[in-house]
Amino acid sequence: MPHLPSLPALPGRSSGVGSWPGEGIADATRLVLGELPEPAVPFQPELPARGPGADLIGRGATFLVDLPVDLQPSGWRLVDHPGRDLNRAMGWYRQDLDVLAEVAEGYAGPLKVAACGPWTLAASVILPRLERAVVDRGTCRDLVASLAEGLGRHVHELRRLLPGAQIVVQLDEPSLPAVLRGGVPTASGWGRLRAVEEPVVVEGLRAVLDAVVAAGAAATVVHCCAADAPVEALVRTGAAGLSVDVSLLGQPGWEALAPAIENGLALWAGVLPTAGALPTPAAAADAVWTRWRKLGLETGLLGQVAVTPTCGLAGSTPAAARATLARGRETAAELAERAASHG
Repeated sequence: MPHLPSLPALPGRSSGVGSWPGEGIADATRLVLGELPEPAVPFQPELPARGPGADLIGRGATFLVDLPVDLQPSGWRLVDHPGRDLNRAMGWYRQDLDVLAEVAEGYAGPLKVAACGPWTLAASVILPRLERAVVDRGTCRDLVASLAEGLGRHVHELRRLLPGAQIVVQLDEPSLPAVLRGGVPTASGWGRLRAVEEPVVVEGLRAVLDAVVAAGAAATVVHCCAADAPVEALVRTGAAGLSVDVSLLGQPGWEALAPAIENGLALWAGVLPTAGALPTPAAAADAVWTRWRKLGLETGLLGQVAVTPTCGLAGSTPAAARATLARGRETAAELAERAASHG
């Protein structure tokens, strides 16, 4: 399956995953844009510390068209009419857009925005009959179509607000491995829901990715930081890039990635831990460089790599999160220097 449009290869690229500590969106947006100058890819920060509606699922539900949700003790549940919880989430969304438009006014270059992917939403949102939406294939189809339409509208709005930006859309799918292996717990927690067939999962992701590209997105990325990220299935979605924790890939994961990279896939390589001491730029670069050389990949293809943290930074302190972005820039520069010297 051919890959969707991507950003031009550019050595020395780094970025973040999305989530960020704190509750002040203006300060967070200014910091991220300031810490990730070209050739880095700045991103719209997400602040789950603000509370319900700013979390991954509540924020993702703001993009659903004609599928309102409300927050119940069991989690976010599909309902007939929007309530105060969805309105609060929409309020965060509008505030984030307003701030981004102000802080990034006149910005020209790639800008990454993230949203919960369809299968993590389906594995989390509860049906009115109190089971997870992933159990109902008709609801899954509706959810995929709804998210595709909503994210398409989001891209249109971003392009209107920031006409010089190249919008990169990232779908966050932490629950995808559980969806594929039948590991999603029932709403009661006493059992597990049956697996969703891989072709259905790939088709759903592809539908959302196609929609955002049709709306004008310059590139697409699917992010999965799980230990058993389904690399082969993700490659088949046609996403322009995959964002994974490379320390968890293992040899099979890298071997699945290698031919896709040779075919133009961008690797958003999670090499920086989200907690604890940061590795040196050289040590962090080794996490990609060593595997790259063992697989016999051309060093010129490292221009398709963007260095990132392994996952979001919401659990960090602001100072630690800032230091992680700085170390990402240094690591990306290290990789670019090695590629140039071995080219």
